[in-house]
Amino acid sequence: MRPRVSLQDSALRNGNFSLHISPVRSEDAGLYEALVVHNTKVQSCHVELGVITVTLSPPSPVVENEPLLLRCNSSHRASLVETCWFHSGRLVSTSRTFCSSHGALSILRPAMSDAGSWRCQLRYSDNEVISAMYNLQILGFDGPTNLVVYAAAGSAAD
Repeated sequence: MRPRVSLQDSALRNGNFSLHISPVRSEDAGLYEALVVHNTKVQSCHVELGVITVTLSPPSPVVENEPLLLRCNSSHRASLVETCWFHSGRLVSTSRTFCSSHGALSILRPAMSDAGSWRCQLRYSDNEVISAMYNLQILGFDGPTNLVVYAAAGSAAD
């Protein structure tokens, strides 16, 4: 896992044996064990790392009006019960534009207003709730709805 893993040497002297992983990858999910031997004492600690990923299909950049699929996956072992999607903090309801199914969200005709922060929230049969954020960028035209622009002769027009 090198060079993504580090221990803080200065923290070790204070009894902090934290492991830092950056960036975390899907394959990093699993059980980790820390074993500390001091004099004749042996102490161990077990920590399970769960990983959640949000992927975009097709990959970025997304073009306005071209369908996209946001998929939310987790390494959690229980059965997935519910998936909720939030855009800019607001719950997204299923409609003609948005369709949610088994951890995925289809946006049939993405608009510039769909750009920004998306959060998926997964709830499992053991009542564990896991969420992750994704910043969606969309390429498109964000201008006036009227495609006729008037400019005075001698002035600039954008």
